[in-house]
Amino acid sequence: MVKIALLGHGVVGTGVVKVIKNKADQLFELTGEQIEVKSVLVRHDYDVDYKEKFIYSFDEILNDEEISIVVEAIGGTEPAYRYVKSALLAGKSVVTSNKELVAKHGFELMNIADEKNINFMFEAAVGGAIPVIHGVRNCLKANKVHSIAGILNGTTNYILTKMIDEKQSFDVALKAAQELGYAEADPSADVDGIDTCRKICILADIIYGNHILPENVYTEGIRNVRIEDVDILKLVGGAIKLLGVAKRTEDNKLFIMTAPHVVFNQGILYAANDVFNAAQLETDNAGLMAFYGRGAGSLPTASAVVNDIVECVCADGTIYPAWEDEKPENVADYKDVPMQFYVNVSDKADKVENAFETAEIIYIKESTAFITEKITENRLNEKLKDFTVNSIVRVL
Repeated sequence: MVKIALLGHGVVGTGVVKVIKNKADQLFELTGEQIEVKSVLVRHDYDVDYKEKFIYSFDEILNDEEISIVVEAIGGTEPAYRYVKSALLAGKSVVTSNKELVAKHGFELMNIADEKNINFMFEAAVGGAIPVIHGVRNCLKANKVHSIAGILNGTTNYILTKMIDEKQSFDVALKAAQELGYAEADPSADVDGIDTCRKICILADIIYGNHILPENVYTEGIRNVRIEDVDILKLVGGAIKLLGVAKRTEDNKLFIMTAPHVVFNQGILYAANDVFNAAQLETDNAGLMAFYGRGAGSLPTASAVVNDIVECVCADGTIYPAWEDEKPENVADYKDVPMQFYVNVSDKADKVENAFETAEIIYIKESTAFITEKITENRLNEKLKDFTVNSIVRVL
């Protein structure tokens, strides 16, 4: 029998208990072991039928030799980091859905797991139930991943969907998201791009093998997305999505950012609406690949956690080696990487045509909107210095 401990009893924690209980026979068939939740670390009691498993001190878990796997479902970095590190040092594998923890401390924690010949697993930290981490790690070994772009936050995708489909302003759509429980009272982590940034950092770490700290990545949220631009882009088959993007540049540096991007009406990123997540990878041999599904919620996230538990039970030692430590010199300055931009200005179309000879003008009325040729952001800003700029959105 494999006995696990659960840290936290919130949305994810309760989902993990349910999945393990409801899928007991299936998990036994997969692993040859009965998997039991022995202990649940809580701060206060809950009215559930397994209250006898509640404990109130992490030391009980740390000192319990029967517990071989710890599931961290607390969130944040403290006390989660301290608990997870202690559990790994004690020789217990750890499974987590905590993207903040992985993005900030993944390099250190994976190295500890490697040294102890155990596992630190975090499929649920990116995309909830979507097996994007598993897919990248296990299914693309004969490929080089040129780029990845993902809608990695369901809350912001819901808000932008409301703006596109129902012409709601950002403030109105945010309020609706809060009323439905998709957004917190303080929505900063979602709408300011912080959550998406953590997730794209984790994916970039795995794909490109270098630890990237979120605080070193350009991050822009959706607070400044204008309904005027949403409406204009809809006329030409475009939509604004908050994307985490990572790719190799021509000089072999890593370009990584989180920001609103225009996507056009082909592919999974355009089709993914509401609270759904999606990730699109460009590879050398397999071509374009996509992952799609629910990125949050109790049971979807719990299913990814339990899948990692199964991997730990079946593993003979460490499954995934740690990536390398951060190398800032390998990261490109995002303002020096050419890309296309959607630009809206108050100036006349002829002025745009004189400054941007190959621009595609898509709207002429009270303002002029156009799509640039591929250009660096530094060069774009130089060209726009004499314009009255209303908005700029990157184009994927």
